[in-house]
Amino acid sequence: MTEPDSRPQSIERVQTGIRVEKRLLKVLKGLAEYLDLSLSDLVEGMALHALDGKAALTNPDTLNQVERLRAVYGLTLRAEDSHRLVEDAHDDR
Repeated sequence: MTEPDSRPQSIERVQTGIRVEKRLLKVLKGLAEYLDLSLSDLVEGMALHALDGKAALTNPDTLNQVERLRAVYGLTLRAEDSHRLVEDAHDDR
């Protein structure tokens, strides 16, 4: 088995506007702050882990912080909810 290449990878980032559930965003922002990362770096790292079929968060202290943030922001959604989310209708008057 060969060792993974540890040299920096040159990439191009783009600005995007994605919509995210409000409480989830608050938890992610809090977690990014806790880990001393930008929100973009956190989401990018989580997405890369997920695309490789790996867990992005495994450190027990980090997982405990996630649970604290979930409680603070009232985030009760779980992975199994991801395909059942519907937005409330907003009155655009």
